[in-house]
Amino acid sequence: MRRPLTFKDRLAALLPKLVLSPSILAVSVGVYLFIVWTAAISFSSSKMMPRFDFVGLDQYVRLWSTPRWITAVENLFLFTALFLAVTIAIGLFMAILLDQKIRAEGVLRAIYLYPMALSFIVTGTAWKWIMNPTLGVQKVVNDLGWTSFTFDWITRPEVAIYCVVIAAVWQSTGFAMAIFLAGLRGIDNSIIKAAQIEGAGLTRIYLAIIVPMLRPAFLSVIVLLSYISIKSFDLVLALTNAGPGSATEMPSTFMFSATFLRNQMGVGAASAMMMLMTVAAIIVPYLYSELKEDRNGH
Repeated sequence: MRRPLTFKDRLAALLPKLVLSPSILAVSVGVYLFIVWTAAISFSSSKMMPRFDFVGLDQYVRLWSTPRWITAVENLFLFTALFLAVTIAIGLFMAILLDQKIRAEGVLRAIYLYPMALSFIVTGTAWKWIMNPTLGVQKVVNDLGWTSFTFDWITRPEVAIYCVVIAAVWQSTGFAMAIFLAGLRGIDNSIIKAAQIEGAGLTRIYLAIIVPMLRPAFLSVIVLLSYISIKSFDLVLALTNAGPGSATEMPSTFMFSATFLRNQMGVGAASAMMMLMTVAAIIVPYLYSELKEDRNGH
C-alpha cells in the first residue's frame, strides 16, 4: 500500500514547476506573443504607428515589389551559400588537423574558438577597421612601400558582400571545428583500423567512412550556420551598415530600416514574418528528424 503524500513530497513535485514558470511566462510573452503581434501588424496598414485593421496580403505584395527587398534576399542567398561552404570546409580541415593529436592542441583549439566569444558587433567593427582603405590592410601595405596595392572591397558595391562573408567565416569557423572535432572523436577507431588492414588509403577512409559518419555533425553545423546567416543583422550593421548603397542589404537590416527609419511598420512586419518562415523551414525539418531518430532509438 502506497503511503499518503506528505507536504514535503508535494512541494518537491511542485518546486520544478515553480522554478520554471517565470521563464516559461517570459518566453511566452517575449517571444510567442510578439510573434502573434507581428503577424497581426503584417496584415494591417500600419506605418509609423501600429494599426489593427485588416488589409489582407497588401503588405506582402508591397514587400515583394520593393527592389531593395529583392536585393536583400539575393544577398542572403549568396552570403549563406558562401558562408556555409567556406566555414564548413575550413572547420572540417581544422578538426581533422587537431584530431591527429598534434602538439599544443589545447592552445590551437582555444585560438580557433576565441572569435566565437566575441559579439558580431565587435567582429564587424574590428573587420571594418581592417578593411578600411585609410586605416587597415591597404594603408599598412602602402606604408611599407607597396604603393600600388589596393584592398578597398568594403567601398565597392560589387564585392562588398564578400567582406561580410570573410568576417562571418572568421567568427564561426571555430564553432564548426568544435562540432566536427567532437564527431571525429566519437568515431570508433576499430572501424578505421579495419579499413586500413583491408588496404584502404587515407583519402578513401575519409570519403567513404569518416565523412558519412559525420552526417549528424554536418546537419547540426548547416542548420545553426544557416540560422546565424539569416539573423546577421548586427554584423552587417557594424561592418557595412548595409552599404555601399544597398550592396550588403540583408532581410534583417531591411526589416530594421523599414520599421524604424522609413515608417513602414506593416512592410517591416511582413519582412519579419518572411524571415520567421525561412528559419522555420530550416529548423522544423531538423527537429522532426531528431525526434524521429530518438523515437526509433527507443
